[in-house]
Amino acid sequence: MKLLAVDDEMNILELLLFNLKKEGYDVDTAADGESALMLFAKNKYDLILLDRMLPGMDGTDVLKKIRSVEPNIPVIMLTAKAEEADKLKGFDLGADDYVTKPFSMMELKARVRAMLKRKIKEEPEAEPNFEMGALVIDYQNYKLYIEGEKIPLTLKEFELAKLLTKNQSKVFSRENILEKIWGYEYYGETRTVDVHIRTLRKKIGDYGKLIKTVHGVGYSFDPRSPSESKGKD
Repeated sequence: MKLLAVDDEMNILELLLFNLKKEGYDVDTAADGESALMLFAKNKYDLILLDRMLPGMDGTDVLKKIRSVEPNIPVIMLTAKAEEADKLKGFDLGADDYVTKPFSMMELKARVRAMLKRKIKEEPEAEPNFEMGALVIDYQNYKLYIEGEKIPLTLKEFELAKLLTKNQSKVFSRENILEKIWGYEYYGETRTVDVHIRTLRKKIGDYGKLIKTVHGVGYSFDPRSPSESKGKD
């Protein structure tokens, strides 16, 4: 598996390089956003570790450019900012996870493994597409279309859409969604789910109305058409 680690603090880059190589990963490093994007353009990566605060081009700008090219690659943001607003901004832009500095290397490696485990899948059995009106979800190839137009989703957004549409009317708690999609506990940071639900709803337009909030519990997918659900929460 090939990883890209981006951080302007050389001691952190060296620490990441040493520990991730010990885990058997092929790791490239960059100390600024421009260098990271040059490497990203030349290589195919399985996961990116991206510092939030970089000299010149900010980490969020780097993430925007990465997402415009590759919406599905797992990205873990590294940041010294622990404020919820900063984390939510990162998730809004398509980050899959957030690790606050100083971080435990054991925890970071566990998160990397969890992300890659979900990315690496044995050849799946053929699954029929989900179709509802103009909405088509190609479960097999991780693609979602509305009226024939491909909607760019991050990996986590697609997995959310898949989980909810394959289990219509079933209510999933935020903790349950974190376990099934992220593969580990977030220690109470369930706002992660809310942000991804919000961005998924926005991207799929009227069909986002079918993702219902079950207050005090979590979320479910209501199989009624958007017109039938109009005006209902």
